[in-house]
Amino acid sequence: MDFSTTPIPGLLEFTTTPYRDDRGFFSRTFEADTARAAGLEPEAFVEDSLSRSLGGVVRGIHVRTGRGEGKLVRCSHGRVFDVVVDLRPTSPTYLTWLSFILDGDVQNSIYVPPGCGHAFQALTPLADTSYRIDRRHDPSENLTICHDDPDLAIPWPLPVTVQSAGDRDARTLAELPQDLGRILAAP
Repeated sequence: MDFSTTPIPGLLEFTTTPYRDDRGFFSRTFEADTARAAGLEPEAFVEDSLSRSLGGVVRGIHVRTGRGEGKLVRCSHGRVFDVVVDLRPTSPTYLTWLSFILDGDVQNSIYVPPGCGHAFQALTPLADTSYRIDRRHDPSENLTICHDDPDLAIPWPLPVTVQSAGDRDARTLAELPQDLGRILAAP
């Protein structure tokens, strides 16, 4: 397993080489030593979650306010167009976004640092996305930005098929100046 840095500080991509044979494949999806080499504490992760999405579904753009949350994200089955937006007001890449194709056949993953928004769109009829999160979930810290925010202009590859009510009702960055100020604020 290897890792690489990205232009957004703290955003990492992890890659592995699945072992393939006539049965399918085997892939290591997490290594504590590689996480440590990348500057992450493996013991910090306290929750694992999984979402299953139908093709075209967009989830996000979600971010946690306060201290934020770091998370390892990978598509365990199918493929997703994954987007990370730097929402840390003091970051040199504030409001910059990067996209990745997370692919269940490749088993690549990304680490989304605290203060960054996260979203993805399922590119296959079914996509399972796994999350390893470093904080317990606190719904009072949830913040959602609309996926089609004009200031971000993210080019989603497919027409959006389904969203949660919360994602559909999300506001734009321009409508959220006070909320954005709570990102990575002292608890």
